[in-house]
Amino acid sequence: MRVRPTRVRRLRIRKAMGNAALAAAVLTVGTLYLALEKNVTLVLNGRPQAVRTLSTNVGELLDTRGIVLGGGDVVEPPPATPLADGMTVVVDTGGSAAPNAQTQDVGVWVMEGAGGPSAKLAVQPTEDSFSAGTGVGPSRIVYARVVVMGKEHDVVTNAGTVGELLSAMGVTPDSDDRVHPSPSAPIHPGSTVRYVRVDFGMQRVIAPIAYRTLTSYSSDLPPGVVRILRRGQTGSVLELFRVKRVDGVVVARTLVTREVLRPAVDERREIGKADTPSGTEVGEASWYYAPGSGMTAAHPWLPYGTVVTVTNLANGKSVKVVINDRGPFGGRIIDLSPEAFSALAPLGAGVIQVRLTW
Repeated sequence: MRVRPTRVRRLRIRKAMGNAALAAAVLTVGTLYLALEKNVTLVLNGRPQAVRTLSTNVGELLDTRGIVLGGGDVVEPPPATPLADGMTVVVDTGGSAAPNAQTQDVGVWVMEGAGGPSAKLAVQPTEDSFSAGTGVGPSRIVYARVVVMGKEHDVVTNAGTVGELLSAMGVTPDSDDRVHPSPSAPIHPGSTVRYVRVDFGMQRVIAPIAYRTLTSYSSDLPPGVVRILRRGQTGSVLELFRVKRVDGVVVARTLVTREVLRPAVDERREIGKADTPSGTEVGEASWYYAPGSGMTAAHPWLPYGTVVTVTNLANGKSVKVVINDRGPFGGRIIDLSPEAFSALAPLGAGVIQVRLTW
């Protein structure tokens, strides 16, 4: 049988539900307030202020601060611009600030994207402690161009030196970096500041080691037939470089150490040669991309597998090749593989005078 709650118990339940609803409403309002509230920097006639506001755009912010713009006043960004958390708003009213505009020093600040009306602020006159009168006037605001790691930034700032400006932009140069002018140099209207980041570090590179092909000739094989005695294996070497980077780009590498991790294994092969009567021939030799690799050549009529000694008549250098292709046709007496030709002369020579013996 169902038991109905007592009246006291029902009252307690209703009270608990009411308290929970009230707490939820308060939490919702607080969360909404925090979501709408923005922290902005208002620079009024050279005086920066930290402002917490619920305004939705620049115009509403000025209204809530009691700032009424006149015909010659300058505001950057424009009044219709939506406000965002962390935004900087610069206002120049010719020195006539509203009475209820409370100021609060926020230190050195930078606003990027200066242009249009804010260029007027770049040449705003400066008053310092040597000015006439007892009070110190508004700190100056200047326009500057800052090139950070190759990227240009047009900014408006109240920084007094290059170092203060870079610090406000979150840039902290170290002893290797390059800054021009120097960090202690004063900022002038229209100044150009360049920051170049220089890093030194170590770089490990594993590079391949190519294997050589060692060829011998045998009458036990049919002419031109190749028999692999041992397969070649590529080796590897560990190279350690000292690397210099400028603005993230490698500009110099110096080899520090080199350690062979796995030596290359030479390939050994045999090529069958023909028993050809001895002979000699003199003429022009060139090179071409021969089939396969190694000391091979093409000849118009010598049998495949014939071992030919090719001598460069200009310098006396000689190399032994195996005929494994036909050609050339048209005046030259032999076409050599690149490996064979480079043993006699640079590939750039193209054609050389040779003597063939077999």
